[in-house]
Amino acid sequence: METGSRVAVLGFLLSLLLSPGGCAEQIDPLLYEEQLLWVSGVQGQVNTYRIPLLSFTPKGSLLAFSEARKLSEHDKGQKFIAMRRSTDKGATWSPTSFIIDDGAMIDGLNLGSVVVDEEVGSVIVVYVLCFNHYHCSPSSTMMVESKDDGLSWSKPRNLSGQLGVKSFCPGPGFGIQKRYNPAKGRLVVCGHGTLKANGVFCILSDDHGQNWYNGGALKSIPYNQNKKAQDFSPDECQPVELTDGSIVINVRNQNNFHCRCRMVVRSHDGGLTLPVDSLYFDYELVDPAVAAGALVKDGVLFFTNPANEQHRVNLTLRWSLTDGKSWVKKAMQIWAGPSGYSSMTSLDSGSVDDEKYIFVIYEKGHTDYDETIAFAKIHLFGGR
Repeated sequence: METGSRVAVLGFLLSLLLSPGGCAEQIDPLLYEEQLLWVSGVQGQVNTYRIPLLSFTPKGSLLAFSEARKLSEHDKGQKFIAMRRSTDKGATWSPTSFIIDDGAMIDGLNLGSVVVDEEVGSVIVVYVLCFNHYHCSPSSTMMVESKDDGLSWSKPRNLSGQLGVKSFCPGPGFGIQKRYNPAKGRLVVCGHGTLKANGVFCILSDDHGQNWYNGGALKSIPYNQNKKAQDFSPDECQPVELTDGSIVINVRNQNNFHCRCRMVVRSHDGGLTLPVDSLYFDYELVDPAVAAGALVKDGVLFFTNPANEQHRVNLTLRWSLTDGKSWVKKAMQIWAGPSGYSSMTSLDSGSVDDEKYIFVIYEKGHTDYDETIAFAKIHLFGGR
């Protein structure tokens, strides 16, 4: 065979392998590289780093965020929002910057979701102040925005005038900009309420984050009352969009209602409603009640969590070729030890390199899961 012909054939086979239909059956992930982005207790005026978020930017950078808890490891208390930025696909990272400081609030900020508006090239971080009403009132849903690839951030905007003052904690994870109808271009951020007023709630924007309004809700039972074991209590959540335009939200099952596994709810109207008749329990995704990661890339649905019914250990990557109706039996263990919250993203510049990788950020430790926050670059076809 002539050299030119061989090159053409190899190029065709490579394009087939990396096409959405071709690559799905070839997935065999390998941990390509890993590094620690934050270490609790040793960096500046921070006791504990928790609640990791990871996002792409329209210009192809990666942005990592976390809560930098100033005085203790507890959910309440004063915090910064910490950020690091990578312009080389996670190989190197900028020093930590603190893009938000809640001062001396007793019930400080809680992260939060990051949502990318690719139509206007901005990145928005949504968070909450005074979530628990602990020596403060009312709650405030807040946002900051970067229009220069994460280099600078706007002053915080209080969205409570548009959304009300109900306690709403976004994510933690990422929000989505709908790529398909219905409501193509809409920004959708989903989160949860307090333990008494728990549930999945979504906020929506149809004008690139200028104005927000309340969307669908799936409330806990009993609502606005103290819960008991095995009560219905949907909690932290991660939405993704499927190619049919529906939004699938993977949800923490706070009180282990029905199973020690994940809840899933689906919206067919762009997040306006979360009908209870779309709710199901994914028995394959065993879970110790934790915030988990989800991501759709090239028609494949990926999921990360500590795959254990009782304990936050064994951070595992799973993938589905059927939009979550079933999961490939093979799974990839990212970390066997203590591991907690996780989030995922990928890049999509059209390059062959970007087709190969996804990125995971997660809480990782040897004794406790909140010792560090780690960044993992995973080669989807590296195990072959």
